[in-house]
Amino acid sequence: MADSLGEHTFVYQLTPVRAEPRDDAEQVTQLLPGEPFTAGDTRDAWVRIRTAYDYPGWIRADALGGGADPAWLEPRVSEPLDFARTLLGSPYLWGGLTAAGIDCSGLVHMSFRATGRLVPRDADQQEDAAEAVAEDALRPGDLVTYGDERAADHIAFWLGEGRILHSTQRDGVDGVVEEREPPELHARRRRRIRFVVGSPNSLAS
Repeated sequence: MADSLGEHTFVYQLTPVRAEPRDDAEQVTQLLPGEPFTAGDTRDAWVRIRTAYDYPGWIRADALGGGADPAWLEPRVSEPLDFARTLLGSPYLWGGLTAAGIDCSGLVHMSFRATGRLVPRDADQQEDAAEAVAEDALRPGDLVTYGDERAADHIAFWLGEGRILHSTQRDGVDGVVEEREPPELHARRRRRIRFVVGSPNSLAS
């Protein structure tokens, strides 16, 4: 049913990963063709999986197949921000990871993946894994997280001079944009962070 490489399995095409084994369940992330993941228990027509960046979910069993993409984590750009800018104008999609639709943390995840570095998937996980940066040390390409006192629920690239690049969905805006940090986001700022090469919190570097 599926080609595999050791413990890794692959999908033929872009595949939604669901929170529960149902077609109407929340899409929590996506699998790209040739990207390795681990397949586990099955339930009816569904397979429980865990991604290479340690993210659990469910995919339909009929999505399994294909082979490895040896270039799935090979660097394509030197800086994450360079890749993020190639996605300007892409629509917002919760759980999305591609130019066809991408969310805020997916934009960060895929931008770092394009440099050959694997970082966590969600904004709160990214905040936990990165290192804090002082306000006066913030530089373009760093990250800013937003949320409440409990956890981050949004993340953006810092561009400098009060501007950010992020994927967002609000009145009049739907997708990846470069803009001045909106006041409503600034009011919800949590942390300024940076992924440091070689950090023990990085999944791959």
